[in-house]
Amino acid sequence: MSKSTISTFELFEMFPDQETARVYLEQNLWPEGPKCPVCGFGERITTRKDGFYRCNQCKEDFTVRTGTIFERSHIPLHKWIYAMYLLLTARKGISSLQLSKEIGIRQASAWFMLHRIREACGPHLKKLRGIIEIDECFIGGIEANKHEHKKLKAGRGTVGKTTVLGTVAKTIANTDAGTVQAEIHRHVELGSMLHTDEAGAYAGIGGMFFSHDTVNHGEAEFVRDDVTTNGIESVFAVLKRGMSGVYHHASKKHLGRYVDEFTFRLNEGNVKHHTLTRLESLVGAVAGKRLTYKALIQ
Repeated sequence: MSKSTISTFELFEMFPDQETARVYLEQNLWPEGPKCPVCGFGERITTRKDGFYRCNQCKEDFTVRTGTIFERSHIPLHKWIYAMYLLLTARKGISSLQLSKEIGIRQASAWFMLHRIREACGPHLKKLRGIIEIDECFIGGIEANKHEHKKLKAGRGTVGKTTVLGTVAKTIANTDAGTVQAEIHRHVELGSMLHTDEAGAYAGIGGMFFSHDTVNHGEAEFVRDDVTTNGIESVFAVLKRGMSGVYHHASKKHLGRYVDEFTFRLNEGNVKHHTLTRLESLVGAVAGKRLTYKALIQ
């Protein structure tokens, strides 16, 4: 086995069926033994057949799927693990059509499955600190390439696109100073150093709350000493290529989950970590993240 990754063949050897996948998930989600997802206790648990458990505290039956992204899914657990592996190891993501071919399910089921996995990928709740590169990008179709009846006819550039703010990594309504700076205060620890370009949205962000330095892109300045936004712009480059080359389109309603996917893959899913460690990070995030089809499409 490689020191940094495992092959698809090795993954199949580890999880050849539903039972091996169930045992793996239970070991990761319940390291101290089965715990009831309803009452949270694990002292009075009775083991039943086929991965079912009975909580004698609250009289509820449950499995490792209960209260997770796997709940009420008829897709076998070893296919779920393979789908999570593919999402983590595909740098620009994997389409629902491709996933449906890989694991032998309907494309519609694969689409729902991927959104449930993305639900586990976010949001990032820890505050950022240290040196933080911040910039924004705009995701959406090019106005000139749209069908005539879909054109907004309100100009070019960012018209009709959704703004993604990084390193905060979330969609925002607009790029005015109030909105941008509120998100920075919400997600970045006070006293951190902010590196940005000279966009007006960042004016005045330094001072008593943060240190702030800029690069002047208008004057072709992209690096000055250690001040740059090249890191976050590289992240945006991967996001944009994935959105245009793999997913092709994401509505404003769902774009946040795609951003969470790319963020997770570049953080917890970092290729510096072994693939199994990255997989365990994603498995550890599935609890409490159930997403129903009704909630997804409404």
